[in-house]
Amino acid sequence: MTHADFLKSDFPDPVELPDVDLSGPGRFYNRELSWLGFNWRVLEESENPRVPLLERLRFLSISATNLDEFYTVRVAGLRELQREGHINPAQDGLTPSEQLVLINEDARNLMMAQQRIFGELRKEMEAEGIIILDHTAIDESDREFLSDVFLNQVFPVLSPLAIDPAHPFPFIPNTGYSLALQLERKKTKKGLKALLPIPQQIDRFVRLPSDEGLQRFLPLESLLLLHLDSLFPGYSAKGHCTFRVLRDSDLEVEEEAEDLVREFEVALKRRRRGEVVRLKISANAPGSLKSTIMDELHVGPDEMVEIEGMIGVSDLSELVLDERADLLWPSFAPRVPERVQDHDGDMFAAIKQKDMLLHHPYETFDMVVRFLKQAAADPNVLAIKQTLYRTSKKSPIVEALCEAAEDGKSVTALVELKARFDEAANIRQSRRLERAGAHVVYGFTEWKTHAKISTVVRREGDRLVTYTHYGTGNYHPITAKIYTDLSFFTCDAALGRDATKVFNYLSGYVRPEKLENIAISPHSLKSTLIERIRDEMEHAKAGKPAQIWAKMNSLIEPEVIDALYEASQAGVKIHLVVRGICGLRPGIKGLSENIRVKSIVGRFLEHSRIACFGNGAGLPSKKARVYISSADWMGRNLNRRVETLIEVTNATVKAQIVSQIMAANLADVAQSWVMNPDGSFDRCQVPEGEFAFNCHRFFMENPSLSGRGSAGASDVPKLTHTED
Repeated sequence: MTHADFLKSDFPDPVELPDVDLSGPGRFYNRELSWLGFNWRVLEESENPRVPLLERLRFLSISATNLDEFYTVRVAGLRELQREGHINPAQDGLTPSEQLVLINEDARNLMMAQQRIFGELRKEMEAEGIIILDHTAIDESDREFLSDVFLNQVFPVLSPLAIDPAHPFPFIPNTGYSLALQLERKKTKKGLKALLPIPQQIDRFVRLPSDEGLQRFLPLESLLLLHLDSLFPGYSAKGHCTFRVLRDSDLEVEEEAEDLVREFEVALKRRRRGEVVRLKISANAPGSLKSTIMDELHVGPDEMVEIEGMIGVSDLSELVLDERADLLWPSFAPRVPERVQDHDGDMFAAIKQKDMLLHHPYETFDMVVRFLKQAAADPNVLAIKQTLYRTSKKSPIVEALCEAAEDGKSVTALVELKARFDEAANIRQSRRLERAGAHVVYGFTEWKTHAKISTVVRREGDRLVTYTHYGTGNYHPITAKIYTDLSFFTCDAALGRDATKVFNYLSGYVRPEKLENIAISPHSLKSTLIERIRDEMEHAKAGKPAQIWAKMNSLIEPEVIDALYEASQAGVKIHLVVRGICGLRPGIKGLSENIRVKSIVGRFLEHSRIACFGNGAGLPSKKARVYISSADWMGRNLNRRVETLIEVTNATVKAQIVSQIMAANLADVAQSWVMNPDGSFDRCQVPEGEFAFNCHRFFMENPSLSGRGSAGASDVPKLTHTED
């Protein structure tokens, strides 16, 4: 199927939803159910025969990690609203209680599917020589090895805990996993209940010595069951179970906190002790043990799930073995852009030649690191400014900023303390930067700073030139290997002035005026998007071609959705690539018949945010108005965060975004799902024997247009590649 054929055939006949009030809340689809639908798509990749076996195991693990975070944040918030008696509905009309009922049913089905799929994958892994044992399958030849592992690597960090009036039930932290035991003293037959918290600092699976071609593993809880005599001498086990706790992990910070860093440190400790929102316990647990655990954790039947199978499916990521390359994706080395190579690695020279857009992970994120390292070492660089939302523990970017500050350069780092689950790491990074002499600011207490900007001010002759990097993703070298994001490098003076104004806003709280080429939330980003959508409506009414192509992670902001509905009714053809949550209902007669929504789930995590507007000439077109952004189309991003929307005017970069990146995303069939009006998604079906275009494969095989060097072709690469 060619790209042109795909675009001609992708607007099916609109449907009617007679049972849904499309003039009211029914025009929106529920955010939480949409997120669960996305996680179902992730899970279904673990059954995709096109995906290598251990990569399918990785998808299974990811789906479990995602679901845990969903409960500790989103479900925890809904439960809090329910406890406080809130009955105000969400934008789709469902109250917190109604949402929790639907979530509970869908999540339980999801967990059952995870266990079924794990059973299937386990059999396939055994056929490939990767075997997961339990304590009943251990023979004498392994016992000596396991005894040594237990005594030297596990026993020193264990804390066996009796449960009786003198030993109250211990605190189990968020994601804490424990073995509960019903014991009996061998001589007196007196009973004892005990807990054995399983240390999170130790790998979940113990690797056993194996013959060549085999990899055998024993779960840590099975190792403990084998050595109960060492832990509870004089007792025999009459019953046991395992359980895992998920706690409320949302973070509350006092808005008037004088010392924001210290307040976050206190809040992180509170998070660890949040209310239990989910208890997973092994099926067939002894009744008295189950009752004790539920009572002590203050958990009711709705918060408890009995698992027939493995608790802690997320830990299966440990079994994605690097040495089994035959069961993983084929290796892929990100490219260094040709233009950077033409300039012998000099980023400033490459950017000065013309604007450059890199598409990660296909072009290496090392270029972003090189940009900052080169700035730190360059004696002509006077100042560096940088936002940090998420980054790695041993961040080369933070190292470069510290080096620059220690060298006497002016370094300003905006560190966002409210980056969920990365708050502690960001506190450490901010203190490290301060010790090096950087000026560290934390932005706004009430808004997260989610914009991705770097500026480097360099003396060139008798003038100062500002080199700017705008990104759609975080400055995180590790996630940049699997997240698809855009890095836009420019020395355009107007874009440099805009970036400087944004940094001044973050450090001085003075709202920037007369931004020349960008819009920012919470002030002008949403209104700019809606204005561009309405421009397309006017083009449609005037009989001109009217099209919108947009790509994002989530779409739930009601004003933007309503603007898209209006545009559809005016005749604007709208193609949306939404990876995760989507509150818009496409393909409904009289509401959204001209809107199509697809989701791409594959080898890489789609993360870039793009918006393209035909501007009276349709798409693709040289007249199009093209934007990249740090913001998803959600209320939090458009109304309660500092985000950027950058209009791209360079002709080559525009062509790269519209005719290469967006065209390939829209043409993808191999890893695409199409959204139905009821909120469900159907995987794109490919008739047997027909070629299925895969956009990830295409990007791996074709360099980005704006990064081409002196040998680069002028044409955009065609949307073809070798078949699977």
